[in-house]
Amino acid sequence: MTGGPVIIVGAGHGGYQVAASLRQAGFSDRVCLINDEAHLPYQRPPLSKAYIKGSAGPESLMFRPEKFYADQKIELIAGRAVSIDRAGRRLHLASGEMLDYGHLVLATGARNRLLDLPNANLPDVKYLRILDDSEALRKIMPSRTRVVVIGAGFIGLEFAATARIKGLEVDVLELAPRVMARAVTSEVSAYFQARHREAGIRIHLGVQATSIEAEDGRVTGVSLSDGRHLPADLVVVGVGVLPNIELAAEAGLPVAAGIIVDEYLSTADPDISAIGDCALFASPRFGGSLRLESVQNATDHARCLAARLTGDRKPYDSHPWFWSDQGDDKLQIAGLTTGYDRVVLRGDPAKKAFSAFCYRGDKLVGIESINRAGDHMFGRRLQGMDRSITPEQAADESFDLKSALA
Repeated sequence: MTGGPVIIVGAGHGGYQVAASLRQAGFSDRVCLINDEAHLPYQRPPLSKAYIKGSAGPESLMFRPEKFYADQKIELIAGRAVSIDRAGRRLHLASGEMLDYGHLVLATGARNRLLDLPNANLPDVKYLRILDDSEALRKIMPSRTRVVVIGAGFIGLEFAATARIKGLEVDVLELAPRVMARAVTSEVSAYFQARHREAGIRIHLGVQATSIEAEDGRVTGVSLSDGRHLPADLVVVGVGVLPNIELAAEAGLPVAAGIIVDEYLSTADPDISAIGDCALFASPRFGGSLRLESVQNATDHARCLAARLTGDRKPYDSHPWFWSDQGDDKLQIAGLTTGYDRVVLRGDPAKKAFSAFCYRGDKLVGIESINRAGDHMFGRRLQGMDRSITPEQAADESFDLKSALA
């Protein structure tokens, strides 16, 4: 078991879960959670959907009330980490405070990739990553009529669907030839493109914004690379994220497209680990290194690390899964749907419920399910057993999926 205090930098899903899991496992030394936001640790997924749509306050998002942290003796420290003294095993905060650690956990997450365009810094140009972003959008949307969403990934499309439900005119720009191109199969992209267009959202593919137009500091529209101009009084940007690796890099830890960790989530310094969106982790299962942006990955990383710090040392080997709620449709993904060479559909897109089974050769690598939660749960269980079914079985609705789990 690790001796000395565990200091956790970052209070998102991963950071919170490390602290909670350490206490659940009986860790009795000091646990500190460094939080650079003015809120208790909270859930992120509702920020682009239910939270903007509804009227519930920030407390509805919190993992636990303040009393939980006091009862569990988890110290919440409001502040920002600025440097690591690895030799002295000490973390320096912007306030000047210094914290000694037995083990340091970097759960620093990721930040929005910013637009580099004229007028991109105007108040009517918003991003969506943290609670304050969602609050700002919720306040401004009732006084806005037309939004241009830049980026057709999960966040952009989730927000676009929410804005349309709230009555705004919505245009979505995407440089790729289809929506969510890096995340899902073309079959699933085509379904969502059709569904969003049915809802009245205008999707513009193969174009990018060249400038944001404004008068007297207020956004009036967006100019496109094909010469068109879209009127708008609000712009929401979702063009991906950058992992927060600077604290690690400045401490001399190896970084690349994330903070480099091994299959135990340890950095090159045995007293420092990294988890969640910021971690580029070695994956024997997938062969090579991965950096995944998901609640599941952050939470499972945290549990794996807390177990190691309390004496149960095992490599991280969870099966990834993801989800996205867009309008009335729920997309759930089991596995990593990359590197496939065949897609088999089960169910009927016309009936708004189907799954895309993705194969590499005869091996099932992932399942993308739309409004078919049973297929998704089947996929997660099947992958957990390291089994597969044939493409013919996947396509045959009369084949009982549960029989493959027996």
